[in-house]
Amino acid sequence: MGLENLIFFLLLGVIFLPFILAIGCLVLVMTCPWSRNFRSGYVNLLLKIFQYGTGRIESAELKKLETIKEKNGIANGNITELVEQVEDNLSSGHAIIKSSAMSKEDLVLLPNGNSSPKTASIPKNRSFNSLKNDFILSDCLDFVHAGVEAIIEDEVTQRFVAEELKSWNLLTRTNRHYEFISIRLTVTWIIGFFIRYFILLPSRITICFLAVIWLTLCTGLVGFLNEGAVKRAIYEKVSIWCFNFLSCALSAVITFHNKENIPKCGICVANHTTPVDVMVLHCDNSYALIGQRHGGFLGIIQRALARASAHIWFERSEVKDRETVAKRLKEHVDDPDKLPILIFPEGTCINNTSVMQFKKGSFEVGSVVYPVAIKYDARFTDAFWNSSRHSMIQYLYMMMSSWALVCDVWYLPPMHRRAEESAIDFANRVKAVIAKQGGLVDLSWDGALKRMNAKKEWKQKQQEEFSKRLKVE
Repeated sequence: MGLENLIFFLLLGVIFLPFILAIGCLVLVMTCPWSRNFRSGYVNLLLKIFQYGTGRIESAELKKLETIKEKNGIANGNITELVEQVEDNLSSGHAIIKSSAMSKEDLVLLPNGNSSPKTASIPKNRSFNSLKNDFILSDCLDFVHAGVEAIIEDEVTQRFVAEELKSWNLLTRTNRHYEFISIRLTVTWIIGFFIRYFILLPSRITICFLAVIWLTLCTGLVGFLNEGAVKRAIYEKVSIWCFNFLSCALSAVITFHNKENIPKCGICVANHTTPVDVMVLHCDNSYALIGQRHGGFLGIIQRALARASAHIWFERSEVKDRETVAKRLKEHVDDPDKLPILIFPEGTCINNTSVMQFKKGSFEVGSVVYPVAIKYDARFTDAFWNSSRHSMIQYLYMMMSSWALVCDVWYLPPMHRRAEESAIDFANRVKAVIAKQGGLVDLSWDGALKRMNAKKEWKQKQQEEFSKRLKVE
């Protein structure tokens, strides 16, 4: 029986050794500087194609306006003057509305109940009897205006949908049928469709499959080493190498800024748009991860990483136990031999236009915090993962059938909790720094609103604020 097992394993080695060597050679080619330069050139070419498409769309729109002008019998003035006149009328009308109604920012409260510093009161301070007997339409127009704006586009729910593009990127994410606006643009779109679905998608799926195998194999080998500085150093090199190979499955072009602030210990916090954030940050540095155990594709990655380094994975029931989470987090950051731990304090994915409320748990530990800002370029792909609409497989399919993953990462100087500063204030200070660097909107609302209704006390505070605005004598 022993001889049979030996022969079996030798045959497996002979069969799979060439396959493993082939993957290793592919990894070397895909992670070399030449490959990165090729992807950068590919992105620059896409930008030129996007500019061409934008120019064709603008030309078609101008022709449409000229047709409208001819049909309406406009004899004098060119189309530019017509457009400028319309814009002037719209801007003047908008100014009149703005002057007669309070803005949406005047009425929207923060989750903690603090209102905007701007206030509005009933004009002329009319008495209660006057208000009771007389009705002036302008008394309610400001509230109606702000209410309609909140219904159409409030500052919270729009963070949970795909970011709106300023120009078309030759993908099908539009309902204006730009791909059929001209013959040349239609041909360009068809060629792009063929390239994305018949060349890029199959090759990216293959690279992703091979990268996961390579990551599992490499981390498994590192796991046999004894704990210590040598194992950590080897794991750092191996993880960066493997994740750079995995990033090729999305044609990733990542630019890292301020590398002198790269985290080496403590806690690293970043804004959260997609599970791919983990891969993006691992392309330049190694981190320990904390989070809930997953199955499927994410579970494979989690188990592979756990073999080679200390990560903190929780079952669903344990995640709700804050004391257990805080204890294990404290033990990790107090160990100087452990990797910096990567945390996304928002607790959910936001569409990369804003940074929402940071949970205070990771800021109560008392360790140094390294803020990191991540900003994706929406022209090449929609990196936001709407987990309530798309499964992980659907999301990866959409990502791999897009043009590329292009993003910027900023390492910010380490921050410490000030004396007598609460964990909430510290979290807000870190969040503001990340939002400013990434060009994102700093919001105080909880990202959990993506899956739940607003709390009852928030509604009551909003009602109280409205009642204070009705100042009567």
